[in-house]
Amino acid sequence: MAVNKITFVSGIFNVLHPGHLRLLRYAKSLGGRLVVGVLSDHLAKGSAHVSEDLRLEGLTSVSLIDDVVLVSESLQKTITELRPDFVVKGSEHEDRHNAETDLVSAYGGQLVFSSGESVFSSLDLLRREVSIFDPRTISFPQDYAARHRISIDNLEKIIKGFRDLKVCVVGDLIVDEYITCEALGMSQEDPTIVVSPVDTKRFIGGAGIVGAHAASLGATVSLVSVSGNDSARSFAIEELEKLGVSCHITIDKARPTTLKQRFRSQGKTLLRVSHLSQSAISTPLQRRLYASIEEGLAEADLLVFSDFNYGCLPQALVDKIVLYARQKNILMVADSQSSSQTGDISRFRGMDLITPTEREARVSTRNREDGLVILARKLHEQSGAKNVLLKLGSEGVLIQADPSRLAPGEKVDESGWLTDRIEALNSAAKDVAGAGDSLLITSAMALAGGAHIWEAACLGSLAAAVQVGRVGNSPLKVPELMSELTS
Repeated sequence: MAVNKITFVSGIFNVLHPGHLRLLRYAKSLGGRLVVGVLSDHLAKGSAHVSEDLRLEGLTSVSLIDDVVLVSESLQKTITELRPDFVVKGSEHEDRHNAETDLVSAYGGQLVFSSGESVFSSLDLLRREVSIFDPRTISFPQDYAARHRISIDNLEKIIKGFRDLKVCVVGDLIVDEYITCEALGMSQEDPTIVVSPVDTKRFIGGAGIVGAHAASLGATVSLVSVSGNDSARSFAIEELEKLGVSCHITIDKARPTTLKQRFRSQGKTLLRVSHLSQSAISTPLQRRLYASIEEGLAEADLLVFSDFNYGCLPQALVDKIVLYARQKNILMVADSQSSSQTGDISRFRGMDLITPTEREARVSTRNREDGLVILARKLHEQSGAKNVLLKLGSEGVLIQADPSRLAPGEKVDESGWLTDRIEALNSAAKDVAGAGDSLLITSAMALAGGAHIWEAACLGSLAAAVQVGRVGNSPLKVPELMSELTS
């Protein structure tokens, strides 16, 4: 081919990925100068997740390319001015209408489609850390299962039984927003890290994800909560209804829907920003919530409190709900997360299961000295809970068992209690934010389905291991849990 020939390739080029490189190599093989046109931010119409300056800069470093031009008015105008001999597009465009065809033919050029082109998405690459899950990092607690005579067959039976459960979840609705950023460096004006947002993804959080987990695992679920009248509410309801969750979310005009933003770069969280209200909901709103809860508990097997101390569950409302559920003999579990020194998991009295962190347990009992076993026992006594799963983060979970619901043949120790521990089961956690929610609902559903506490804790720990293996709270699926039992 003559050296004076021109080959032209155009695109957005958010991230230069292997598909782009294949296309550029093919274009260069046609001979002559290779010119690449980068669509401006305006022409890209929302598909440009990286600014045009950075996209241009990225392509200038590719040795295959002779010239990089910004396509700022129209692609047709650039082609008319450049008059390339070849306009190259990926083979995925071959069977579609191509506006360049008549234009290129008019001056004797040729529209060419690269052979063997693989289709890649820049956004898919940006979101890999969100979606990729590697089950090889999870280990099944063999020794623990042997100690408590837990069989894989029985665990599988418990999971399959989730589809027969009716679950009512009550608590604070949260939307988690993950903003993927490109780190640009340190500000020259002050010691501040400068980033450029590249992509944004939202997830259901709080009581919403607890309900979403339950529905995705097969249960019939109703969710009762409050929210603001905003886009976060609309997003949450739409996503929950896709999963089949029956939403009873009362609007409180005095508050926003709780939105927690995480700015991330290269797998690390740089900054968290929370938009929320911590004031208790009004008495009229409490009455409306209680009416929805009565409806949700009409045929429920399980009541789950998912409390973040953002005002959705004032104590008077909690006491009224617990009394009603107890009269109907519904199994009750609670998780109460506290970001201050005022949280108190023990305010949920008489639960069948509570799942605090060590810090939450110490805040509730005002106990900073005792070891974990004594701490769990004192919390058990203070709250009247039958079972306690004390979450220890990267150290796993401590189980404080209900003596009346042990496995067949098991006996309590001299103190009248029985405790055990499961180490953290995922050796490569990516995002621990959803671990507690998945542990809570999976353990609770197992108990509601007739499992003993050791089986429930085992399944809850496996669920948490699956959840921390990816970024963001995504609803658990039955095949994910089953695969951990058979691997």
